[in-house]
Amino acid sequence: MLGNNNTWQLPAVALAVSAALISACGGGGSSSSPSPSNPTTPNSASLDMSAVAVEDNDTGLPADWYRKGVFLEIFVRSYFDSNGDGYGDFDGLTAKLDYIESLGVKGIWLMPTMSSQDRDHGYAVTDYRGYEQDYGDAESFKRFLDEAHARGIGVIIDYVINHSAAENPLFLDSVDSIEDKRDWYMWRSDYVYWPQPWGSGDTWHSRNGAYYFGIFWDQMPDFNLQNPDVLDYHYHSQRYWLNLGVDGFRFDAVSHLVEGEDGQLEGHPETFTILKQIQDNVSQYQNRYMVCESPSHSFEMASDEVCGSAFGFGLNYALVNTARTGTLDPALNGYLTHPNIHNTALVLANHDRFAGARLMEQFNGNEARYKMAVASLLTLPGIPFIYYGEEIGMSHNGQGNDWDLRAPMSWTGDSRTGGFTESSPYRDLANNVTSYNVAAQQADPDSLLNFYKQMIALRNAEATLQTGDLTLLEAGSNSVLSFIRTEGDEELLVILNYSASSRTISLNLETNSEWQEIYPALSGSITAASNGATSLLQPALSIEVYRRH
Repeated sequence: MLGNNNTWQLPAVALAVSAALISACGGGGSSSSPSPSNPTTPNSASLDMSAVAVEDNDTGLPADWYRKGVFLEIFVRSYFDSNGDGYGDFDGLTAKLDYIESLGVKGIWLMPTMSSQDRDHGYAVTDYRGYEQDYGDAESFKRFLDEAHARGIGVIIDYVINHSAAENPLFLDSVDSIEDKRDWYMWRSDYVYWPQPWGSGDTWHSRNGAYYFGIFWDQMPDFNLQNPDVLDYHYHSQRYWLNLGVDGFRFDAVSHLVEGEDGQLEGHPETFTILKQIQDNVSQYQNRYMVCESPSHSFEMASDEVCGSAFGFGLNYALVNTARTGTLDPALNGYLTHPNIHNTALVLANHDRFAGARLMEQFNGNEARYKMAVASLLTLPGIPFIYYGEEIGMSHNGQGNDWDLRAPMSWTGDSRTGGFTESSPYRDLANNVTSYNVAAQQADPDSLLNFYKQMIALRNAEATLQTGDLTLLEAGSNSVLSFIRTEGDEELLVILNYSASSRTISLNLETNSEWQEIYPALSGSITAASNGATSLLQPALSIEVYRRH
């Protein structure tokens, strides 16, 4: 714990972490100072900090719904504006639930929905039991939650536990050392230079003659999570949302929960202990799901003994690279054979620049290769997540940084509104809104949107694709990924040819086994020879799935 003394020392060597793995937490904002605070009146008196008892409730979802379905990540501000103010909102989400249901997804991850200082990305939280003003109130959020559950869709929300906003009343009390809140954050009396793990930016920031720690931004000070009172506050706040009926959380930036006295800024051993305690808190409720963001410790965090699930960063690059180049990425095999692969949340991209550009940019408009990445995502073990607009090939909006990735949803080809609002969108639309939008793609059977629907429907129909084990097969080609998924007595064979040319492949299957094609048609079949050897011609840029008979 770092209080007012100077027990921590500058590390001898700055931690070297690839800039590609930066956990962006929504990315910056203005560099304004925290709001002035009154040193005689606790600001935190304005917050609900009461203890919250566990009130377990059945949200009506199937058991282990989160392991069996596909998630859609949504930035509420950019999804749909229901009241004409130019901002997406909770009622807008409710209005689009029929569309979301039509995709076949079984879960929704909402980017931050709590009151925030930045009033944009939301990762600078000012009230952990409050609602973002532009989105609506408790009533409109609960209405959305109930309507999602009525459609069999679970909802998890972002919980930003590593840091708060500098304007959070808790931090303002910490600044003024009111009611023992000084030790809720990390303070020291002298300046030291601890560079951010991904660069050279300062992590200690000046305030009232002292220095506080904020690894991402001076407006997002880090909590002192070695203080049990801080953890208790967060546990009770999580219960507030779980009692309301939220189905779990996505925890942001978990690599950085605890900093070592030697300046270790990520992956500290106590971080893993705290994450297991958080999982235990969430597990007091039936059928809930938590998933962690840790670019530097992705698969380690996915362990049952830590988060239970975590995003598989690294695998996303390997999948996209394989589909883009037509050659299996060298790292792919290692990721797919990791013991925690079934707990891993799979993505191709998301709201953060470090995870990659919008897929349409990454594939330079090549829809055939785009579809191969999607086919890979939705047939592998793990828990797939797709990012809003990804299903229609939305592009960036040219505003730079993470804002590029968070344009208003392209519902129609209207170049002024994109069908997102009846007024003026708060942010520029995607550059390709006129050609890549929901209205245009719904009517096109060969569209990206309908391909997503087909692949999600296939996964939903086949329990083996949801939770089955994975056995990789040698195909005799570095352009072909082939594997068997096994669930009980059921076996599915998946063959993906990433090459722009057809490939003759050789597989070793079980002796005399017979396989019937189930995707894309029901006409094909495979019969293995007496020694199990099988040779077949795999079409260019294609996926085929067979069921063993």
